[in-house]
Amino acid sequence: MSSGTFFNFGLGLSKMRNIMIESLSGLPVFEHQVEIVERKGKGHPDSICDAVMEKISVTLSKEYQKNFGRILHHNIDKGLLVAGQVERKFGGGCVKKPMKLYIGDRATFEAEGVKIPVEEMAIKAAKGWIRDNLRFVDSEKDLRYFSELHPSSEELAGIFLKGKTLLPANDTSAAVGYAPLTETELVVLKTEDYLNSSNFKKKFPETGEDVKVMGYRVNKELNLTVAMPLISRFVDSESDYFAKKGKVIEDIENFLSNFDVMEKINVELNTLDVPGKGLDGIYLSVLGTSAEDADSGEVGRGNRVNGVISLNRPMGTEAAAGKNPVSHVGKIYNFLSHKIANEIYSQVNGIREIYVWLCSQIGNPIDEPKVASVQVVLKKGVSLNSVSNDIRDVTDCELSKIGDFCQDLIEGKYPVC
Repeated sequence: MSSGTFFNFGLGLSKMRNIMIESLSGLPVFEHQVEIVERKGKGHPDSICDAVMEKISVTLSKEYQKNFGRILHHNIDKGLLVAGQVERKFGGGCVKKPMKLYIGDRATFEAEGVKIPVEEMAIKAAKGWIRDNLRFVDSEKDLRYFSELHPSSEELAGIFLKGKTLLPANDTSAAVGYAPLTETELVVLKTEDYLNSSNFKKKFPETGEDVKVMGYRVNKELNLTVAMPLISRFVDSESDYFAKKGKVIEDIENFLSNFDVMEKINVELNTLDVPGKGLDGIYLSVLGTSAEDADSGEVGRGNRVNGVISLNRPMGTEAAAGKNPVSHVGKIYNFLSHKIANEIYSQVNGIREIYVWLCSQIGNPIDEPKVASVQVVLKKGVSLNSVSNDIRDVTDCELSKIGDFCQDLIEGKYPVC
């Protein structure tokens, strides 16, 4: 809730920017009685879609930049992974029906007389990501690829004819970022990172990449529910499954013991398991992802760009994955709002929690959002007046460097999930 005090700054470093700053009353999220946070690992069907479409965008961006010295219009932000069908058995299993990956939506196929093999590049990039990230998925045999990429509209493609200058926004859209991450968010994030780390997979090669961690905190007690399949080729029987599962739980509990931020952390793994039901009562997988036969995925349903899905936080509706990195504010502002929030939090003393909202207007330069709204929860005794100039300066500075920020997006330096 806003306290009703705010400042509006129109004069930026070199441009008129509408920067509004207000203080919020109420408690920061880490002091709420209940907090719920989720993270989906790289093998989750939604995460696969996000990561693959982003890989395609980065690949095309580099190709456009190499050939034309600038990024051409593309939005590879429509992706659907359709579940296949497998046959599981202890000690093995096989794929009976491959998964299907649909790739969309728009791209530039030709410019200045030069043709770009967009569809071939997209499928090659998709196969490369699958090969590099999903150990048990054969990128050639276990998936079928379908391109629904088509030429861009003339109006949107025309935005990109402006050369190397900052481009206008290609959409009227909004995004929100925040800082800092709460203890709950950090534990959930780090737990999934650990379970999909190379060290963990070397220790437990029988675990798949489709990891999902759901955390809910009540006061200072954190409860984690983890879903992570075991790979059928490494499991000889039901008893072997539960024995291996027990060792995995023990390792997770040992990992979580390193965190002293909570009074207690509880963890449960694969809670749908029922001893005595054989294959029907255990989370066994042939390929390590539920997309093999249980769950389809699509772009935008996975983690936010800061790596978590936090239900206590405001979230925008735009998916960042696959959007072009130089004019699509659905990508740029999604990442930039979090970056600005973190920069302000680290540079300006007296802030407990901060939210940054960026709203574009189609046709306006991307460094001049229609409004940049900064909302802060301040420490006791700190006034909004004492920090507002510093907040404004950091916000304005980050917006003025948006060209360099977009280049980092071009190079894929900011993962989408």
